[in-house]
Amino acid sequence: MQCPVCSSTRLVMSERQGIEIDYCPQCRGVWLDRGELDKIIDRSQGVAPGAASPARVQTAMQQPYAPQPPQPQPYPPQQGTYYRKKKREGFLSDIFDFD
Repeated sequence: MQCPVCSSTRLVMSERQGIEIDYCPQCRGVWLDRGELDKIIDRSQGVAPGAASPARVQTAMQQPYAPQPPQPQPYPPQQGTYYRKKKREGFLSDIFDFD
């Protein structure tokens, strides 16, 4: 069977725990036949005897991200001179250039 996404690659069939899985080695897409998803869900519900149940597993809860307000930054010391925008010269200054 051809990959529905790539259209040029053939799907590879693999059997895992009695379930036939078709996957595309190029786009790594996975396709299941009818009823196979139900089998996977049913098998995931049954917990293996050596595995801990999800309710018993203790995980460290992380606090939600709360950004801190920005801290005021002091301005650098100034020498008493401020930047002043240069005046725009008019078109007459080109005509009457006395320099």
